[in-house]
Amino acid sequence: MMTWTEFEMVRPDLAAAGRAQLYQIHIGLGFLATVRKDGAPRVHPVCPILSDAGLHVLVTAGPKQADLRRDGRYALHSEMCPPPREDDGFAVSGRAAEVTDAETSKAVRDKIRAERNGVVWPAFDDDVLFELLIDRCLLMLTHADGEFPAGPTIWHAP
Repeated sequence: MMTWTEFEMVRPDLAAAGRAQLYQIHIGLGFLATVRKDGAPRVHPVCPILSDAGLHVLVTAGPKQADLRRDGRYALHSEMCPPPREDDGFAVSGRAAEVTDAETSKAVRDKIRAERNGVVWPAFDDDVLFELLIDRCLLMLTHADGEFPAGPTIWHAP
């Protein structure tokens, strides 16, 4: 497992492609899959945050937060691209770790505020911050793009 920051150092090309997929607009958009208590997957839309502190998600109280606290396994997939590249995507998977460090929490929350021009949701300060540690990633491209071929590019952490 490694942090997004470590991933960027090891594979800056994949990290840049992933950032572009996750941030197709001015905020991050994706689907976060977690593991329910019965072992089935649970998927919800989220706004991942990429900052100098790493890759994070804020999760409100509820089943997804409980999933991550109980069994930190996750998969994060970017939103779909508009045609003609609608099959393009980026996914990372690994384990989520709850962030309790006040300095990291402040840095990530400040980044969220900046991305949203200071406008946040009512439960913002109560939502729990998780860092998404990376074990593997997948970049899927409809058409070759620079050094990446059409089709899947798969990477695993050492």
